[in-house]
Amino acid sequence: MQIKMLPIVAVAVAWVAGTASAQDMVVKIGHVAPTSGGIAHLGKDNENGARLAIEELNAKGVTIGGKKAKFELLAEDDAGDPKQGTAAAQKLVDAKVNGVIGHLNSGTSIPASKIYSDAGIPQISPSATNPKFTRNGYKTTFRVVADDVHLGGTLGKYAVKQLKGKSIAVIDDRTAYGQGVADEFEKGVKGSGGKTVAREFTNDKATDFTAILTSIKAKKPDVVFFGGMDAVAGPMLRQMKQLGISAKFMGGDGICSGELPKLAAGTMADDQVICAEAGGIDAKDAAAMKNMETFKAKFKTKFNADVQIYSPYVYDALNIMVAAMVKAGSAEPAKYLPVLAKTEGYKGVTGTISFDNKGDIKNGALTLHSYKGDKQTNIGVVR
Repeated sequence: MQIKMLPIVAVAVAWVAGTASAQDMVVKIGHVAPTSGGIAHLGKDNENGARLAIEELNAKGVTIGGKKAKFELLAEDDAGDPKQGTAAAQKLVDAKVNGVIGHLNSGTSIPASKIYSDAGIPQISPSATNPKFTRNGYKTTFRVVADDVHLGGTLGKYAVKQLKGKSIAVIDDRTAYGQGVADEFEKGVKGSGGKTVAREFTNDKATDFTAILTSIKAKKPDVVFFGGMDAVAGPMLRQMKQLGISAKFMGGDGICSGELPKLAAGTMADDQVICAEAGGIDAKDAAAMKNMETFKAKFKTKFNADVQIYSPYVYDALNIMVAAMVKAGSAEPAKYLPVLAKTEGYKGVTGTISFDNKGDIKNGALTLHSYKGDKQTNIGVVR
């Protein structure tokens, strides 16, 4: 059999064509959230926000330092567990990611932040609200939502001033997030001249609250605050109904999800639940509202699911990180990190984002919500 030899020039052209992508750069973005366990629906919501951002960036053909960038998402599940969270963080560091979006929970974000800091890798959390997250002096740590000092304190003031709460009970799930936001709520109540009559605790895997709710019922509360997540808040609301506790039920962003009515199995009275999302846009800002509605429509089309809470913040966080890379002309963490830290006036779907010297969002918004039937309603934005 005769073997036909290709001319050397033709071979060279074929080789160049086959390796044209070698001229591009691969940018690896890590994302961590609990995609298993009781709040997997929230973790998946966050991850989908990252996937949508990555898909759009690749479709745009972003260039960084003159090279076309191909973005890859490395998604990890931390199950909301601190140990699994640090293992996930180390895995991403070993994979030499260019940056990390996450984690969802404060309890996993805080220990993971040291690992990213030691490796010099920027981390933006879209949803960790415990104040300690940005108070460890790490230059790599950022968040795009208000912290629990603002969130818990605002809810505490609201309970006293707006709901006229006279007898307020507080429960938390002992996580970094749940206990932190409950502590700040209690401070807000006392600072507004209110009174807490009970402080109880459970855990983030609990399903039976009969003992603590029976104890609270004896105090005749008009407001019950829960520091924790919707997977625990739903069954708690069901058991409150069974025990005849008709108090207003308050909580932070952890309970402020689209799934809460389902988790409560139809036991929520209209306007009984009041919660705060650590972010949000003012209904008076027509352009911002339109951007958010556009995002929600794209998200629904792409994933056949409604936004839960934080996918828009993930989307913004990832785009902010890439914008810093583009401005710095490099995806190397050490080169774009100083640019990221100086982010000022970034127009995202969740509003305008600027970072202070701790990595916190400046002038962070809170959106107060309630529920009618199975639909979340908007009470308003406060800052």
